[in-house]
Amino acid sequence: MRLDQAAKATAFRDLHQRPGAFVIPNPWDAGSARILTALGFAALATTSAGLAFSLGRRDAEGAISREETLANARAIVLATHLPVSADLEDGFGRRPEDAAETIRQAAAVGLVGGSIEDTTADPTRPIHEFSLAVERVAAAVEAAQGLPFPFTLTARAENFQFSRPDLDDTIARLQAFEAAGADVLYAPGLPDMAAIREVCAAVSRPVNFVIGLAGQNFTVAELVQAGVKRISLGAALARAGLTGLVRAAHEIRDHGSFGFAEEILPFDEANGFMAARII
Repeated sequence: MRLDQAAKATAFRDLHQRPGAFVIPNPWDAGSARILTALGFAALATTSAGLAFSLGRRDAEGAISREETLANARAIVLATHLPVSADLEDGFGRRPEDAAETIRQAAAVGLVGGSIEDTTADPTRPIHEFSLAVERVAAAVEAAQGLPFPFTLTARAENFQFSRPDLDDTIARLQAFEAAGADVLYAPGLPDMAAIREVCAAVSRPVNFVIGLAGQNFTVAELVQAGVKRISLGAALARAGLTGLVRAAHEIRDHGSFGFAEEILPFDEANGFMAARII
């Protein structure tokens, strides 16, 4: 029997309140969601980059529509009994009303959480001005709070992802997002542990940190000590799958050998994951 949406939403909210930190991996389709569910994680989150790569498109350029994003999220929700949060990018529109509508539609496909970024999808001015960024989060919060269950709204400050290494502005944005009612705060691309500690100390809501950037191979214990509450993987697992594909293809093309087949997941095991009972 599946947990209903309200129960999953409450379980997801509770994960952010328990001691320590939890890891929330990011499937990119229903199959990867089934595998991660069977391996015992407590919640899942979608990945915009993983979805983009699976569709043969680039990420962070507005190439994926809201409809495609939510269809992918719906497939993942149906593949698992776990709570699922979604990478909702910039809310699919500049206006605060767009972010609010995205949250309502996210809830309608079974999601119990989602993130809104302060990005614009415009490479000439990649980050929204401060006041508009806060208004967009406030609108998303209002939409989330109007739902009949506790939707967990994550607000993202993306400076470091777009070559704007301004920690003071990033912290100011996160503090404003917190004041606007965001449940979780997230600044992907923070450069080092000192910056992570500074961000965590500057806010009182749970902070998400993403693993997968080169040179940031922190452990769960280190991140907990810094104050992180939630650890996501972004597109790291999708990229790990692509790494295996590229390595195998290079071996075949360059050496005419198939040694990779000695290390791949056995067919019966892979097939078994897809038959996993969702309870």
